[in-house]
Formats: sequence, C-alpha cells, structure tokens
Amino acid sequence: MSAAAPLLICDVTQSWSEVGGGVGTYLRRKRDFLLANTPHRHMLIVPGAEDHVEEDGRTITVTIRSPKVPTSPRYRLLLRNGAVREALERFKPDVIESQDAYNLPWAVLGYRRQHPDVAAVAGYFTDFPTAYVQRPFRRVLGNWLANKAQALCYWYCGKLYGRFDAVYALSEAGGADKLRELGVGNVEIVPLGVELDAFTPDKRDPDVRRKLGVEPDQPLLVYLGRLDRERRAQVVVDAFNKLPEALGARLVLLGEGPVRDSIVASGNPRVIAPGYLKDRAELARWLASSDMYVSAMADETFGVSVIEAQASGLPVVGVAAGAMLDRVDEETGRLGPVDDADAMAANILEVWQSNRQAMGAAARQHVEGLFGWDVTFERLLRNVYPKAIAARHSSAPANVGGSVARGTAA
Repeated sequence: MSAAAPLLICDVTQSWSEVGGGVGTYLRRKRDFLLANTPHRHMLIVPGAEDHVEEDGRTITVTIRSPKVPTSPRYRLLLRNGAVREALERFKPDVIESQDAYNLPWAVLGYRRQHPDVAAVAGYFTDFPTAYVQRPFRRVLGNWLANKAQALCYWYCGKLYGRFDAVYALSEAGGADKLRELGVGNVEIVPLGVELDAFTPDKRDPDVRRKLGVEPDQPLLVYLGRLDRERRAQVVVDAFNKLPEALGARLVLLGEGPVRDSIVASGNPRVIAPGYLKDRAELARWLASSDMYVSAMADETFGVSVIEAQASGLPVVGVAAGAMLDRVDEETGRLGPVDDADAMAANILEVWQSNRQAMGAAARQHVEGLFGWDVTFERLLRNVYPKAIAARHSSAPANVGGSVARGTAA
C-alpha cells in the first residue's frame, strides 16, 4: 500500500443513528469531505435493521443486522464481530478507524493481525469509564466501588488504545489528558466541526419567540441533546425552575429520551419539549432565536451541540468538567459545579444580566477560528492517518504528512 495512492478508508462504529448523533454527524461530514476533496474511497460499517451492502461510486456502506438498544431506540447494538471481519475481508480497506471502546475495536485489531499492512486508528469519542460506569455506579454502590470500577475501565482503555497505530481525542480535557496519563503515546487532537454557514446568528427568527409567547426582555433558554440521566437534562430543568417566575423565562428542550415524559408530565407550561428536530435548518433557527444555551452534561468529549450553539451566537452556561472546560471561558459564558442546580440557576441569571450580546459574539468568533469541518478532516488526513500508515511501514519516511490530504493525494 502506498500512502500517495488513493486509499480505501473504513469507519467501523457502534454509535450510528439514521438521524442525529455526534458520531453520525462526523461520519456524514467525513464522507462528504473525502468525496469532494480527495481521490479516496470511503467505507462505512454500521448496525442496522438488516444485513445489506450498498456500493455507490467511491462509497461502500455495510449495514449489519443488530438489535435496538432498549433505552435508545434510535441506536442498535452491533455485536457480530464475525460479520464485521467478513466485510473487512471482502473489501480490504487500507485504513480502518474505530470510534468505540467495546467489542468493535477488537474486530479491527483482529483483522489487522491477519493483515499487518493495514493501519488501525482509534478515536476517543466517549469517556465511558466516567459517564457510563463511575457516575451511575456511584448512585447505587457508593463512591468506593464506583471509583474502583472506573479505575478498572480506564486501565482497560490504556491497554486497548495502546494497541492502535494512531489515536486521537476530540479535546484535551475531553480525553487526551486521560489517555496520556494511561500511557497512550502521541495522542493527537482532532476537534469536530460545525456547519458555519448553517448555524449562524443570521438565522434568528422573531416568529419562534412570538409563538412561544416570549417577549424581547424575557430570556429564552435552549438545551439540545438526548434527554436522559447521562446528559443530566433534569438538572437543567431543576435549575430553570429555580429562576424567578417574574423573569418570564422559557426553556426549550430539543431532543428525545427516557426522561422527556417525566419532564413533560411535570406540567410546567414554561418548559417546552417539542422533541427531536430532524431538519437541521429548523434546528439552526431555534438556536439562533434563543438567548442562551444551557447544558449540565459533565462528560462531554467534545460537545457538538455546544459549538452549534456558539456558532449561532449564544453564550453557554454549563459545568466545569469534561470538554466544557475547553469550550467555555468567562468571555463566552459560565461554568459551575456538576449536578448543582442552584449554581446553574445563579449562572443563568448572571449571564442574562451581563453583556450577553458580547458573550454571544465572542462565542461565534471563537468557533469560526477553530471548528470548521475542513479543520477536522485536514488534521485527520495530514496528521493522524500518515502517522498510522508510517507505524505499519517502518521504512516509510518519518514526515509523510500531507500525502493523503487534499490536493496532494492524486
């Protein structure tokens, strides 16, 4: 395999939904970028309702029959590693990237053992030892056992990611620091992106506010994402309920999930939960028409919804944990303690009473400089993939950056 020749780049993921999702957005934008700016082909292996292979020009989509996740019906659980290996054997990709930490990376690594010239890349998209182990276990088992389980899972992460030819995280606080602590060397940072032309303050629409009964001097707060315990949507609602009623604030929850019904059933007419918005243009309109973005998610590895809100010109009120630490500063919003609805309510009031227009403008400027999708994929193709290819070919030049990037791969 020559790094200068067109490559077959394969993504294998558990985190696939036909609509939405951070990984899904990344993969769709990645395919678009590869087709528009490189000679490479793209292969996608994802869970679905049935086994199916679709070849269309330079793209291959392999869907593997998988059951739905009971608590997340938009997602499916791909456990058939054998079917993944069969797809890899059939199409023989040059670079394989995994965005998961469970069974699928082992299918990738197993395939590479049989094909030593294949480069294996891993992206750290989910901080599962904290988000899915330590925090939930703590509520049931207490701190000591939860921390032990978390430590064991991080040990596993160190062993897993250390086997890949190249590894990247989405932010320093959202994973890179931890991976380095675990002994995973040379972790790259590849931030995700946002459609800067789609998410913009120019999409602000007075009709959105008018239909909700929100006056110009009343705050409209917005949350975007899954409504579940992991993302702490209830903390956002609790903080909102602590705001003075005379403020006339409204809270819009854009998303679906297991806690939506209980939030709606609480009967607060000032909390609006219209569900998931499939139309990205409609989503951009809702964000730009709001005054502030609020999130209590403590374990973001990147925070796509955060930068979409910032691109829309919104200040952010969040928590001082995970990738939020990399996304929000005093010029663009406020961060408070995790799971502290009182502190979040106080920060909402502080931002509302501050120069929030200046905060929103600073947020937009911040995103414009760092988070276009071109930046994401240029970094992936110029830094991460060449490193992985060089690791599989010790005779390759040390500096092969750019050989698979836009304009240099033909």
